[in-house]
Amino acid sequence: MSIHPTAIVEDGAEVDPSVAIGPYSIVESGAVIGPGCRIESCVRIFANTRMGRDNRVCHGVTLGSEPQDLSFTPEKARPLTIGDRNHFKEGVNISCGLKSEDGTRIGSDNYWMAFSHAGHDCIVGDHNIFANSATLAGHVEVEDRTFISGQVAVHQFCRIGSYAMVAGVSGVPQDVPPYALADGHRARMVGLNLVGLKRNGFNQEQRTRIKEVYRLVLRSGLKLPTALTRAEQEYPGPETDHILRFIRSSRRGIISFGETTP
Repeated sequence: MSIHPTAIVEDGAEVDPSVAIGPYSIVESGAVIGPGCRIESCVRIFANTRMGRDNRVCHGVTLGSEPQDLSFTPEKARPLTIGDRNHFKEGVNISCGLKSEDGTRIGSDNYWMAFSHAGHDCIVGDHNIFANSATLAGHVEVEDRTFISGQVAVHQFCRIGSYAMVAGVSGVPQDVPPYALADGHRARMVGLNLVGLKRNGFNQEQRTRIKEVYRLVLRSGLKLPTALTRAEQEYPGPETDHILRFIRSSRRGIISFGETTP
């Protein structure tokens, strides 16, 4: 184990012998840090944090910190559970859980750019990218392989579907469905995330199926239940199943389709 002389690792912290901890960092009692993790300078890892292997935590990151919720008291704290191979750049802040027993959950292979934030009880999947100052309010759910651009603000309880992209400086008041490109002061769906789909190996047939499903569901003028049923019948496939499952389970509703708002 490589621990800088100025770092503080409290008694009761479980730190794998292969972990490196840089100057002036603090690991509180109760925290668990798995093999191969690199904790750089001035990092604070709070007591309820559970971290897997090979994570990189850069300067000034705080993991498992107190939620920004006026109802919080220390006895209400729930875990922050982090998977493997995540990269947290400078100043990233992720809160511990508060309202759910499982707390805040971060998957694996996510890239968090400087000053991005996830609030309490968020659930984040795998292979997502959060650009500088991207902000998730409490209870936000992000599926897999999304791109959340700089200074995006996602409202509490919203969901971001797999392979979606949200453009910079957008406010997200409702769910962003899978494969979508969202943009605007109050984000709207302005098309598909074609670049992301191509990069992730979606062929022309798959991309066309996704396009036709959204055309039917969002632009045909049909009532939503009717449009969903027709999409299921006319465009069968795993992408269709994913879109329909996402929309049917939405609690806040789906962002509208159209031009961005000024």
